[in-house]
Amino acid sequence: MNDQLDKILIKYDQPDFKDRLESLFSSIAELAFFGFGESQKTNRQNVENIVNDVYERETEALLEYTEKFDRIKLSPEQFRVSKKDLEKAHKEIDSKLLKSIRQAIENVRKYQEEIYIGNFKHPGIKYTPIESVGIYIPGASAPLPSTVIMTAVPAQVAKVKRVVVVSPPRYKGAIHPIILAVCFELSIDEIYRIGGAQAVAALAYGAGEIHEVDKIVGPGNQWVQTAKYLVSADVGIDSIAGPSEVLIIANDKANPSWVAADMLSQAEHAPGSAVVFTDSQKLANKVLAELKKQINQLERFKETIECLEKYSAIAVFENMEDIVGEANDFASEHLEIQCGDESKEIAKHITNAGAIFIGDYSPVAVGDYWAGPSHTLPTGMTARFFSALSANDFIKSTSIIEYDKKKLAESAEDIIRLAEAEGLDAHAKSIKIRLQK
Repeated sequence: MNDQLDKILIKYDQPDFKDRLESLFSSIAELAFFGFGESQKTNRQNVENIVNDVYERETEALLEYTEKFDRIKLSPEQFRVSKKDLEKAHKEIDSKLLKSIRQAIENVRKYQEEIYIGNFKHPGIKYTPIESVGIYIPGASAPLPSTVIMTAVPAQVAKVKRVVVVSPPRYKGAIHPIILAVCFELSIDEIYRIGGAQAVAALAYGAGEIHEVDKIVGPGNQWVQTAKYLVSADVGIDSIAGPSEVLIIANDKANPSWVAADMLSQAEHAPGSAVVFTDSQKLANKVLAELKKQINQLERFKETIECLEKYSAIAVFENMEDIVGEANDFASEHLEIQCGDESKEIAKHITNAGAIFIGDYSPVAVGDYWAGPSHTLPTGMTARFFSALSANDFIKSTSIIEYDKKKLAESAEDIIRLAEAEGLDAHAKSIKIRLQK
């Protein structure tokens, strides 16, 4: 049973090893957003058409796309969630779940306050919170309260004045009450029942009562991430944060059943990807056997197998040095290192990853819900230049320059020389005129 999974096992001495790795990298990168390849042009153009349509027709376009994609007909007044609905959702949430949510909020707030640079004082720089932020919460088959926490709390730590949440009305024509309860707990009251590329466009350019924001953050599917990319010339974005992915570096000290469980925890997102890099053929065989065993216990059995076949692999390398090199090229969203006592040392050599999880007892789920860092991370190999979302993404820096007459005089000759070298005579004269007696 599940013998089709055998093909995800690849080894360094196979002739097509490099080609299969490159193909895997490309398929995972394409999961994040519609890129520039010929095969992606149509979908990319569709997203651009939606964005342009919302820009031009605003509320009318939002109504049409909500009916078309979410299969619900709303009036303009129904986009915004009422305070009454927020209060009701909070009142009815399970008390034990609310307790866990509150502790998760506290954990995230504490961590974000500790890493926040906005309180740093230097006469040459000024930090100012971004005034308004739009948060996209995907309308998945299950609610994602953790995503609200991981995006909104960092913004609140940075003292963003206006936080707006958008999420598609996929739960009985509305947003799931758990999402609303978390928003209420965080005192967020500007929430709209819209999703997809059209929601991103509304946040970027405004639509009716929905006023534009200065930055858009949050995960989402290809349509959402491509829309974020397209509007990024006009509004800030966090990163390309698409479907979930994990790369697990493991040696013969790793527990194969745990490695397999961690692979499945990402592949079950459907779409999602799960990759293992190991220098142990024996471990690779055991992980594959565990996958076949554990996958039969999942409710989303068929979807998970499809993700494993399309976007996952167990790759056996000749040595750990090669693994680290490929891992840095891979630039995974989540990077687990399960190599026993060697885990911390290996982590020192990782330069490209959204988040690093060190040791056998640090699965991705700890970061997703509890540890403190935001789980909104760059995907599709963009961790080479994007970072995990944090409170520091919600501030902007302004340089401060203040010279007196004496200091200007001391530097004048050099400044004038540089200006004249660039042929900017007026620049040079702006210095000279201040030094005339």
